[in-house]
Amino acid sequence: MAKRMLSEFESYDLLKQYGVPVPDHIVVKTAAEAGKAAEKIGFPVVMKIHSPQIVHKSDAGGVIVSIPSKSAAEEAFEKIVRNAKAYNPEAEIKGVIVEQQAAPGLELIIGGKTDPAFGKVLTFGMGGTLVELMRDVTLRILPITEETIREMIQEIHGYPMIKGYRGTKPRDEEALVQIMWAVNCFFAENTHVVEFDINPIRLYESGACIVDARIFVDDEIVEKVAKERPFVPIEYFTPRSIAVIGASSEPKKMGYAVMHNLLHFPGQLYPVNNKRPEVQGLKAYASILDIPNPVDMAVITVPAKHVPSVIEECGQKGVSMVVIITAGFKETGEGGKALEDRILAIAKGYGTRIVGPNCLGLIIPPKGIDTTYVHESPKPGNIAFISQSGAIVNTVVDWSIKHDIGFSAVVSVGNQADLNFIDFLRFVERDPKTKGIILYIEEIQDGKTFMKVAGEVARTKPIVAIKSGSSEKGQAAASSHTGSLSGSYDVYMEAFRNAGVIPVHTLTGTFQVAEMLSLPKGYPRGKRAVVVTNAGGFAVLSSDYAERYGIDLISLPPAVLKELNDLLPDFWNKNNPIDLLGDANEKRFEQTFNVLAKHQDCWDIAFVVGFPNLVIGSDQLANQIIKFSEKTENMIVATLLGGGSMDRGRKILKENGIPLFEELDFTFRVMGRILWQRFR
Repeated sequence: MAKRMLSEFESYDLLKQYGVPVPDHIVVKTAAEAGKAAEKIGFPVVMKIHSPQIVHKSDAGGVIVSIPSKSAAEEAFEKIVRNAKAYNPEAEIKGVIVEQQAAPGLELIIGGKTDPAFGKVLTFGMGGTLVELMRDVTLRILPITEETIREMIQEIHGYPMIKGYRGTKPRDEEALVQIMWAVNCFFAENTHVVEFDINPIRLYESGACIVDARIFVDDEIVEKVAKERPFVPIEYFTPRSIAVIGASSEPKKMGYAVMHNLLHFPGQLYPVNNKRPEVQGLKAYASILDIPNPVDMAVITVPAKHVPSVIEECGQKGVSMVVIITAGFKETGEGGKALEDRILAIAKGYGTRIVGPNCLGLIIPPKGIDTTYVHESPKPGNIAFISQSGAIVNTVVDWSIKHDIGFSAVVSVGNQADLNFIDFLRFVERDPKTKGIILYIEEIQDGKTFMKVAGEVARTKPIVAIKSGSSEKGQAAASSHTGSLSGSYDVYMEAFRNAGVIPVHTLTGTFQVAEMLSLPKGYPRGKRAVVVTNAGGFAVLSSDYAERYGIDLISLPPAVLKELNDLLPDFWNKNNPIDLLGDANEKRFEQTFNVLAKHQDCWDIAFVVGFPNLVIGSDQLANQIIKFSEKTENMIVATLLGGGSMDRGRKILKENGIPLFEELDFTFRVMGRILWQRFR
């Protein structure tokens, strides 16, 4: 059965079973019945059209409120039916609902949806007719606890209206908690319920009542549950021998680029080409079956129509993993999907694992493995980059060479016919070279399992992610790009928070965050921050940015103020941010840092902001920051503003593992994102 909407009458009855307070109501089919029902319920009443085809009743003129009498109820019936028929002549009119009119109250919304990746999601926020305009909502992925519900209530911007605002009395928050818990149980236990909204629910000083409800069901829905995926042996990613099927000596062909990038592979490399005896100086084989030695990995660049037979031969050869660069699979439509399903079935029959298809490939720089067609192979490092876009991998690798950034692994996941983000996360989790992980995500196929695995990995190795598809157009682009169906961006953000994944919105930002969190001090211990600078303007901007991004600038304790007063000029600002003034020399910075180190129990993060001047060189400031960091377990974050004159200091800080930024807004924005994730 296709997705369908329950009637309001049915919705009320279902919610009532879970203890949700619903108004007295009767469905009537004639004006006379309407008058009698209204008398029975008691005036005033509200009357609403009952039609499966009319979802937005008010838009159709299908709602009349404050009906005061029997005769008015009879007239209202006729008017509602007339309006409904004019609005949608094809609509089935099942009757009119006569309903007890709830007293005015604070209007809220409780809703639920089924996300394609993560399953059921509960939402809560300010309700009524302006819900879409205000968008004051919060959400959680099920399952949740009663404590989680209390957090949701307190998170919305409108929460002061519940607590009592500007002389108004508090609303019954406890009643709201219990109703939300009942609604949560209803949603969790009824697997066929895929979507609903209760809007509004009116909250009073004592008690609450729902006023309208829409529930959608689908009897064919499959519940999302976390699935165990067996670990892919780590040696699959570090082969001793590789065959390139479709290897070429023609520079403009894909098989040429892949082969070229593998020439520095320290293991055995076998070109497969059925038309040439030699490819790029190496003996070529007509088929992988002709190679006399074992082959651990095969990289496939032949046209899509030939891939099934190639996979068959790889299976016969005992190849553990194939990397399918070739496009032309599910991203092209139903025909391509059928072809993709076929190659997957063949591979499973032999126990062969697939990276891709429609991917850039796999790079393991510490092992000299590059199965891609990037312009230049990246240098080894400690960051793993796993991306759903091959073009972004290509761009990032090119950018990394200029900025001297290395990788422990680079993975283009492509269509994820077999191996997906979860498998690659498990790989880099076990890889001793990997200290930080970056993800570029268009879709997650198995959201529940992703949250579980990412949560486990993030305990030991920080995960930073960019999620595309935050806009409607972005979501459409993702679908056409890799055959994806993006879920709600807000749901992904909640999933990331739940799993300990740090969301960042720029590529350069992801690397800065990943590098920072992979340093020995890792995550900050808390949100309490101090700022030290030698520029009043940057002190003011730091305050602005800290407030904007949720960073708690502490009030300096009296003991700290006293010690700073003893060593700083009389006219220093005596506040946090600590402005050491433009004539601050190396000694003034050193003394200030010593005071803060002595009182490190009152702060968690120290931001040091420097700019080009002749009083203190960037190298001198950098050396004092390093000494400061050595005296505390708290996090020190440096921002050296300006151009090339600050490069010496930046180089020193980077070499000594001090988190470093070159732009002030970005410094606080990134740290605010991290703190939101860790301490929300």
